[in-house]
Amino acid sequence: MNLRTTLFAQIDAATDALQTQMPMPDYDVSLTHVLAKLEGSDLQEIFRRNFAAVRGRSMESVDELIAFLKSDSRLHGYCDPALMDRVGLQLTAAGFIVETVYDRTRYDDYQFGITRATGAIAESGTVILDDERSSNRLAALTPWVHIAVVQRSEIHRTISDALAVLGKSSNIIWCTGPSKTADIEGILIEGVHGPGEQIALFV
Repeated sequence: MNLRTTLFAQIDAATDALQTQMPMPDYDVSLTHVLAKLEGSDLQEIFRRNFAAVRGRSMESVDELIAFLKSDSRLHGYCDPALMDRVGLQLTAAGFIVETVYDRTRYDDYQFGITRATGAIAESGTVILDDERSSNRLAALTPWVHIAVVQRSEIHRTISDALAVLGKSSNIIWCTGPSKTADIEGILIEGVHGPGEQIALFV
């Protein structure tokens, strides 16, 4: 057995435990809720309020999305093929160039990306994305404008509710507004390592 084979055998042995999902710890979930953010009974309205607080944009119709994209002259983008009938064809009819194959070598060409969300969390104003539902993760992360299409029936009230129904996807991303970072002087900069505009389009 050569050194390379030995090394990879040791790595495999050390990471075997990572293949088994650990059970969730036992805790009182009520202690984790931010009650001030959960005021109200309409989950979509709670989400909209908290999403706006982290500078996300909620939209109720494709017409509203078209007006927003045109206002910034963002006319070329990607749309998940599964969303073409519901969203992409309306954009095409309005004069947009909409592609259904994401070419990673041309990432600068895509001014917006439209992908399916796995759900949303009202408490934190978070959109959930996972690789099992997304046609292309780069289409959600590289364009300046990302539009996550959210089913109203998939809005979870709290973070703990969302955690309880997480699937087996190996890559789940929680987007709480546009990407942002701050240096030690406390200067907040948005769109540094991901979209500068995060939109939740409800269907």
